[in-house]
Amino acid sequence: MYEVTEKILREVRKVIVGKDDVVEKVWISILAQGHVLLEDVPGVGKTTMALAFSKALGLETKRVQFTPDTMPSDIIGFSLPEQGRMVYQPGAVMTNLLLADEINRTSSKTQAALLEVMEEGKVTVDNETHPVPQPFVVIATENPTGSSGTQMLPESQLDRFMISLSMGYPDHENLVELLRDRQTKNPLENAKAVITKEEVVMLQDQVQKVYMADSILNYIATLAEATRNHPMITLGLSPRGTLALCRMTKAAAFMEERDYVIPEDVKRVFTDVTAHRMILDSRARYQEQSAKDILEEILKDTPAPKVEG
Repeated sequence: MYEVTEKILREVRKVIVGKDDVVEKVWISILAQGHVLLEDVPGVGKTTMALAFSKALGLETKRVQFTPDTMPSDIIGFSLPEQGRMVYQPGAVMTNLLLADEINRTSSKTQAALLEVMEEGKVTVDNETHPVPQPFVVIATENPTGSSGTQMLPESQLDRFMISLSMGYPDHENLVELLRDRQTKNPLENAKAVITKEEVVMLQDQVQKVYMADSILNYIATLAEATRNHPMITLGLSPRGTLALCRMTKAAAFMEERDYVIPEDVKRVFTDVTAHRMILDSRARYQEQSAKDILEEILKDTPAPKVEG
């Protein structure tokens, strides 16, 4: 497993320079059968990241550039009459990896159509149900709220994403390396598949078998309850979000070649799984406290259990 992971990450790092932590967490989320939201300003490599993973994992990929006139039928498909019966015409979701570019530039109805498929893993059109291919991963990009033409995703829709990440600008050294690499070619063209989609599904199945001791489950439940009881948080971690944290934690352990979870696995992914699900009250905004600041405080104040390896 470790060799496979290293090969995958190596291919993606050929394209995405200086963002190793983000690259690793996207891979952990894919292992956990989760969907990824990349929120950042335009031009920092969000779309390129998704395309690099699709190549390295050998996944069929479709891309939708969301605009105000993107329709739900563009996403889930539609039926057309053919020889006296209705025949399903697949939408963009009928793929392994869907790149949903600038998801917050489209209508709430179209967003809801995509997010329902993310939750259910199937499409229903004219009373006929069509399962999406496996594996199925959505990597959505989102420009910061306030950018031209954007609107906030509702909390119920944000909750469908396993993690939310921000890539940020590269530092000076990595920016120079990026410029050097792209003088004569695009590194994305040289990225190659190191695993098949069937092998991705096999790895995802193995992740589900990773053992979580009761002490770890209690630790995760205590962290979730702390978000609900914190005076500066008006909406804490939901049961769906807590289950997502368990799955992500298992994948983090699996990537470290362990078949059991330790508290460090929980700590590694806690804020990325949780921050986008929080709603802060006015006191937090007044004191310029971000969701990640508060979650780091909760992690620090919550005793971790001791787990024997």
